[in-house]
Amino acid sequence: MRWGGMIAAAILALTLAACGRDDGPPIEDRPPDDIFTTAQAQLDQGNAEEAARLFDEIERLYPYSPWAKRAMIMSAYAWYKAGRYDQAEAAARRYLEFYPADKDAAYAQYLIGLSYYDQIVDVGRDQELTLKALRALRETMLRYPDSEYAREAKLKYDLALDHLAGKEMTIGRYYLKRGHYLAAINRFRAVVEQYQTTSHTAEALHRLVEAYLSLGLTDEAQTAAAILGHNFQASEWYRDSYALLTGRGLEPRATGKGWLRAIYDRVILGQWL
Repeated sequence: MRWGGMIAAAILALTLAACGRDDGPPIEDRPPDDIFTTAQAQLDQGNAEEAARLFDEIERLYPYSPWAKRAMIMSAYAWYKAGRYDQAEAAARRYLEFYPADKDAAYAQYLIGLSYYDQIVDVGRDQELTLKALRALRETMLRYPDSEYAREAKLKYDLALDHLAGKEMTIGRYYLKRGHYLAAINRFRAVVEQYQTTSHTAEALHRLVEAYLSLGLTDEAQTAAAILGHNFQASEWYRDSYALLTGRGLEPRATGKGWLRAIYDRVILGQWL
């Protein structure tokens, strides 16, 4: 009885497997619209990698057809959804090479930026991918300024900048904590000069106050605090800097002739020359 049941179950399994097999024509004999429909169905079902391969097959089998054009941008998207960022970038760049003025060109360029952006890791790691993301996103904004993707690229661009500023801050804090004040100042200066629109600028100015005071450079410390107070007076960083200075009988004010005084004169006083 037991063996009979097992044999019956095996026969049923083989029957179901045979019913589920694709006994249609080989892909080389299928028309492009049929392959495209199958690829789209795979994508809708969450099988992004299989969808990408099918879209690539359309490009291979029908390279100069309208279906190939559609399949190329869909391939880029499907590879991106599958987390295969190198393939997504390659497909998007191929699309831009063939159709630089097409309505989907802006999306292809944006997808290149996204493929880098989604690989950005924590601030303690190498930032090469962040720089590549910035370049690709900036290209989207410059080449396709009126597209919806330019606006989305700007948001991602600002976040990527914030990421790079965070990297500088992490290293700067490390140096500051260990008493390497000049090395720390170089990092915080980079944030103030290169990433001034990010969320890290206020802390960078406060850390400059700390570092310059530790070196006995009071002019620079006071000027950093003056810039901080003008732009971020309500922040905790300004309150901390103010306490540090007043605790030494000093006050936030622009003084001296260093790089911070030049920033104060240019940005706050509007003295460009």
